[in-house]
Amino acid sequence: MSNADSSFSKSQLDLLKQFKKQISNPQATEIVKAESKAQIKATAQDIQTSIQNELDDADLFKKALLGVKKIDNSNIAKIERPNARKKPDAKTLAKRAAAEGAFESNEAELSDTQAMLNPVASQATLSYRIATLQHKVFEDLKAGNLRWYEAVDLHGCTVEEARVAVLQIIQIAKDENQTVIKIVHGKGPDAVLKTYVNGWLRQHRDVLAFVSAPENQGGTGAVLVLLKRAEKNPKFTQG
Repeated sequence: MSNADSSFSKSQLDLLKQFKKQISNPQATEIVKAESKAQIKATAQDIQTSIQNELDDADLFKKALLGVKKIDNSNIAKIERPNARKKPDAKTLAKRAAAEGAFESNEAELSDTQAMLNPVASQATLSYRIATLQHKVFEDLKAGNLRWYEAVDLHGCTVEEARVAVLQIIQIAKDENQTVIKIVHGKGPDAVLKTYVNGWLRQHRDVLAFVSAPENQGGTGAVLVLLKRAEKNPKFTQG
């Protein structure tokens, strides 16, 4: 029967030819099987060798650790990030002043007259310096480059409570031999406390300069104040 007379397709005929070859040459099939077995055996040997190498590495690592002792960390100090300094409550400062009596800065020195005659706007930028202060120091204060030590928030205070709180915070800084403080006066519609703080600080003998804080430190709702360094402070007398 010729290919033309066959009812099989070409692919089917190819398969028949391959089958005939395998029947006529059974040794070829055995060779294929033998080659497959050899490949499987070789792969198994490779896996076994890899596992043995890993076990050998683990043994070497264990031997290397012999005699090594765990570090005793019981005497290591824990380093904790200090909490940010909290602003003292102005009303508490006023009560403290009343309990302790008069302190170094006499309240009578801070007249309200200057403040009343020179009101400031809510969004106004405050700025003051004595004539002898170095320009660079003042610029550093304006830029917020001088780290402030103490701060007080006057929100919710009466004028008298605010006055006492300002005097108290200045005295606390002097006692600790610190020279920069922050006073948060707010910027309400009438800017009452802001006006008074502006007037009081200009009169205080220990104030070298003050300026509205940078935006990230309170902006026009706060002032950074530069103070004279305390003289003959017994807490800081060098032996």
